[in-house]
Amino acid sequence: MAPVFDLIGLVVADMGKSLAFYRRLGLDLPESADTEPHVEVTLPGGLRLAWDTIETIRSFDTWSPPTGDGRISLAFRCADPEEVDRTYAELVAAGYEGHRPPWDAFWGQRYAVVHDPDGNGVDLFAPLPPTP
Repeated sequence: MAPVFDLIGLVVADMGKSLAFYRRLGLDLPESADTEPHVEVTLPGGLRLAWDTIETIRSFDTWSPPTGDGRISLAFRCADPEEVDRTYAELVAAGYEGHRPPWDAFWGQRYAVVHDPDGNGVDLFAPLPPTP
């Protein structure tokens, strides 16, 4: 039997700030989790997304934060191009770093990129309507 892809893990400097960002993207994360060292949620389809504090990771590994541009990005599908624009604007207005404002990508999607509190890229996308 081959291993089964099951979980994406993020290491965070501040659990509460990170979870607040992902709540804005619709993830159901209780506020009581803001002070936990490890949090995870099961996403539609069964894949899990987890957050661990730096202290948690360092309790079993000699981990150091990566340098340079982010090494991971997560992508959130929006209902339509307008939701991409609206979500991006709301996140930037809330103080999160906008990396790439919404644009119509050549591969047929409305696309935008914002950074989470730890600098990970979070892509927002929706299919563009067919052109006549």
